[in-house]
Amino acid sequence: MGVRLQATAMCLILLSSCLLVVVWAGDDDDDWGFSDEEWRSATATFTKETNDSITTEGACGYGNFHKTSYGEFSAGLSTALFNKGSTCGGCFKVRCVDHILYCLSGSPSIVVTATDFCPPNYGLSTEYGGRCNFPQEHIELSEAAFVEIAERRAEIVPVQYRRLPDRPGAMCRVSCYRRGGVRFTLTGNGNYLQVLITNVGSDGEVVGVKIKGTKTGWMPLARNWGQYWQGCIDLKGQPLSFEVVASSGALLTTYNVAPANWQFGQTYEGKQF
Repeated sequence: MGVRLQATAMCLILLSSCLLVVVWAGDDDDDWGFSDEEWRSATATFTKETNDSITTEGACGYGNFHKTSYGEFSAGLSTALFNKGSTCGGCFKVRCVDHILYCLSGSPSIVVTATDFCPPNYGLSTEYGGRCNFPQEHIELSEAAFVEIAERRAEIVPVQYRRLPDRPGAMCRVSCYRRGGVRFTLTGNGNYLQVLITNVGSDGEVVGVKIKGTKTGWMPLARNWGQYWQGCIDLKGQPLSFEVVASSGALLTTYNVAPANWQFGQTYEGKQF
């Protein structure tokens, strides 16, 4: 009986911890007890263009999904962070630090999604416009996101960032919040299939994809660029299922996402992480 009571108490403690994670997910990180060493240093600016690519389309190719899924809390990344597009969709928690004039009081944090590339300009030094030159770690925000952490009058601010989930390997993870399920947009022709994966929860970054028809086993897709995945396969007339692996190691298996009469150019929604 004593062992059973101890096990029950332990389960209640773990459940309470997970509930606290959900309740505190929007609070400042100091409440979590994280050390400063767990943050990485970078710089951040914002674009003043009304129709800039960060909030309309971006180098990751999300197109209209950019507006509906990621919107103003999107970010362009320097070469070192963009990683040839593999970081597309990844979530970053960002806060302004070490600038008494420009950082907002208390260093509030925001969560942004990587949707664009901040190209290097090797004709300029880091101090005079070459902020996105390799190996600099720089984040370009929309104006709406920037003013959540710093004064608008600032041209550039020192920031710290953390990739989500906040605690790799932790029992209770903080995930990117997405409305609805993971979305799969199918393009291609004949024996060629390309899938754009958007609205991804967990840490937002996809590192592996498999696809399955009702007449096949699981088949891996190869990354084309960003979060476009491709394969030389013909699955017309078969319902499609997907396995998606996030960089956190989380695995999502979602069956019969697209019906047997699926069409190129259409988007289908599956389950969420």
